[in-house]
Amino acid sequence: MRLLLLGAGAVVARLKLVKMIDYIKSLLTKVIGSDAEIKITFSEKTEFGDYTTNIAFDLAKKTNQSPLETANELSQKIKEADNDNCFSRIGVAKPGFINLWISPDFLIKQLSKILDLGPEYGESKTSNPKNIQIEFVSANPTGPLTMANGRGGFLGSTLANVMEKIGHKVTREYYINDTGHQVELLGNSVLAKLGLNEPAEDHYQGDYIQTLADYFKNSADDIKGTNGRIVADYLFKELIQPSLKKAGLEFDNWFSEYENLHQKKELQKVLELLAKQNLIDRYDGAQWLKTTDIEDEKSRVLVKSDGQPTYFLSDIAYHYDKLIKRGFDLVIDIWGADHHGYVARLKSGVKAVGANPEKLKIIIIQLVRLMRGEQEIRMSKRSGQFITMDNLIDEVGKDAARFFFLMYSPDTHMNFDLVLAKEKSLKNPVYYCQYAFARANSILIKAGSQKTTTENIGLLTNVNELNLIKALIKWPDILQQTAEDYQVNRLTRYALEVSKTFHNFYEKERVVDNDPKITSARLAIVLATKTILKNIFDVLGISAPEKM
Repeated sequence: MRLLLLGAGAVVARLKLVKMIDYIKSLLTKVIGSDAEIKITFSEKTEFGDYTTNIAFDLAKKTNQSPLETANELSQKIKEADNDNCFSRIGVAKPGFINLWISPDFLIKQLSKILDLGPEYGESKTSNPKNIQIEFVSANPTGPLTMANGRGGFLGSTLANVMEKIGHKVTREYYINDTGHQVELLGNSVLAKLGLNEPAEDHYQGDYIQTLADYFKNSADDIKGTNGRIVADYLFKELIQPSLKKAGLEFDNWFSEYENLHQKKELQKVLELLAKQNLIDRYDGAQWLKTTDIEDEKSRVLVKSDGQPTYFLSDIAYHYDKLIKRGFDLVIDIWGADHHGYVARLKSGVKAVGANPEKLKIIIIQLVRLMRGEQEIRMSKRSGQFITMDNLIDEVGKDAARFFFLMYSPDTHMNFDLVLAKEKSLKNPVYYCQYAFARANSILIKAGSQKTTTENIGLLTNVNELNLIKALIKWPDILQQTAEDYQVNRLTRYALEVSKTFHNFYEKERVVDNDPKITSARLAIVLATKTILKNIFDVLGISAPEKM
């Protein structure tokens, strides 16, 4: 539903997006007269304003004043510089915080922007657009995707959406680790099921191994001849890719380690490059990268004594391809918790091949415990005891799976509550947010012949109306902050904040009022709420049900 902009027959110009935090920063920069680092945050309590800054603490160190004195001086200067009358009040709180309250008139102007821009509200063009590659999931093709793969998958998918919203070019990539020991072990596990190998404790287990054995019962020579790659390729295409699609995880590029690195001799090229820089040691029959000369605490094996390359060498070659050959400005890798100790090692390898390690950002995803009520469901991929991503989505739905994983910062452990995720009530956070969207849609449908216009939005003056607008106009800043620190859990918190504020507005204010002007104004804010929720859901990758 698009807002009808009614006026005196004139064409209404497209309104420019305003990021409130950037706007406040620009005012402070003007007042301070320098490029000092200015931090603006949303106030957690209304008595401390809508936005707050601690800039006075930093400036006080240079002026030999107390933070409180500096804050008082700055607040007066901000009032004088506020030509757009953005603030209804600027206050100072001990020991030196500056608190800012947005004026009702300015809020109404921002509401107009939401209604004018619609689905484009929140999008912007960064002054420094980058070519970004985000690699996520990249699970070894040795078994079905487990529910734990969803945490990094949904983070990568959502972060890519955020980056695009603010003007970056993003490539979503999946690294297919289709060669090496794990893949060979997969092949041997299948051969053992066929009675052509001796079973071993480290073989992969689970019903899918028997299914693979049934499929390859006449292809044992192919399994041996490809060191298990033919099995891994089949498993990837028949199990992993369909699961990714079911979870709403889309990729722009599938990068095969075997085809792109091994067959093209890229590992040997990297070894030659490192040797020219005298960064390779040879002892115990192996080749080592002298990372102690770079950033790591000890040298690392590149080629083992039996002549086999390590995963470390493959990873260096892969990131050489990303950062040097394809020239991405920023590469973001999303890894599991078991890779934490690998970060410094890879950064040292990246630096060794001439790339800037600052262009490589690595996000470590902590572990997930799957709970059914009070009972933990224990999992082990090697033993075959695990919940697949398909199982999870079949049980709780894609929306709940995505939302629940995205609720937590990646650096914290989380419990995934199956019982809560399935519950169709307002206790379920994703249901609570989607219900707010459906409620807004229902109100607009029931209003029927009532016209939704900007003509009367100046009548929105009570606290419940203004609090809702304050929540809605945070969206551009929420996107910007998430693009800067990768904390996508901010998006789910924001969805809950908007939903809670909207539910409160609905319960306390009669939208369809006896006064048609009040009705049109409140319908406008309902439409704006529906717009913002839809924009959030699109970035999160969840649906926006029009009725529930």
